[in-house]
Amino acid sequence: MLHQSCQPVTGTILVADDQASNRELLEELLTAEGFKVISVLDGAAALQELAETQIDLVLLDVMMPHLNGFEVCERIKSNPETYLIPVVLITALSDKQDRIQGIRDGADDFLTRPVDRTELLARVRSLLRLKHRTDELERAESVLFSLAHSIEGKDPYTHGHCERLSEYSTSLGNCLGLPEEQITALRRAGIVHDIGKVAVPDAILLKPGRLTEEEWKVMREHTTVGERICAPLKSFRLVLPIIRHHHEKLDGSGYPDGIRGDAIPITARILQIVDVYDALTTERPYKRAFSITDALQTMKEEVAKGWWDPHIFEQFEQLMRSGTADSLSQGAAIGK
Repeated sequence: MLHQSCQPVTGTILVADDQASNRELLEELLTAEGFKVISVLDGAAALQELAETQIDLVLLDVMMPHLNGFEVCERIKSNPETYLIPVVLITALSDKQDRIQGIRDGADDFLTRPVDRTELLARVRSLLRLKHRTDELERAESVLFSLAHSIEGKDPYTHGHCERLSEYSTSLGNCLGLPEEQITALRRAGIVHDIGKVAVPDAILLKPGRLTEEEWKVMREHTTVGERICAPLKSFRLVLPIIRHHHEKLDGSGYPDGIRGDAIPITARILQIVDVYDALTTERPYKRAFSITDALQTMKEEVAKGWWDPHIFEQFEQLMRSGTADSLSQGAAIGK
């Protein structure tokens, strides 16, 4: 078996250049090394190909008519469907400003004409290795999301719960001015926060009545089990505290660790708020769905008990009453 660093690097490379001789040269160099190459003659064709084909790396000539390489690069990197695809800009220009412009537009690397074969292949292989690792990470995340949705799917009363929490929490995080990495963590945590329930027997998970103390003990373990399931993914570093602590309470009466106040991560405090709200406004076998007003009033009483963060709740209440999150509220109407 080959060591990972010795394994051949493969992939599909898109070459965009309005000069046929340049395209032919790059195609010849790359296909000789086992890469699949798709060549197009302008930026518009490159974007069209990206929309239709699975591409692993893009080589863009800067000086193309209509859409130049900078513009195509910027569009690739601003599209959530393509922004992880490495882009290499190829230019005869050596001006510093052009490289700065390329960096601003999100270029991953640069090559200068005339292209050196050894440099081309080294840069292509390096970026493709990185892309393959990114793809593996995305596949791992996809498996976790699928598992989380399968757990949610066991109970018809929780349909859409994961998506709603993901949307609610990211909206609230943005209102509170959280940095982008924490917003991303909230988006992921909304989906996987209850993934530890995979270890909870259905007899407990789907029980319509009140749980016994022993059953509650099993149920409460889903926070730590979920943390262990997601721990191997380094990209979930900021998600783990949310999974573990989203059932803590500000007064220390929550679980699993009984921490209180600011010791509870702000992202977990955000998910607490939206999780409680979604539970209140969703019909369950043992209760009706609350209106927005009734749910917020109930939560306000719980804030007064010292359970939830008052500042975060205030922001959430404003968000819900402003109508910003109307599309997420399942049509619940504010009571008169």
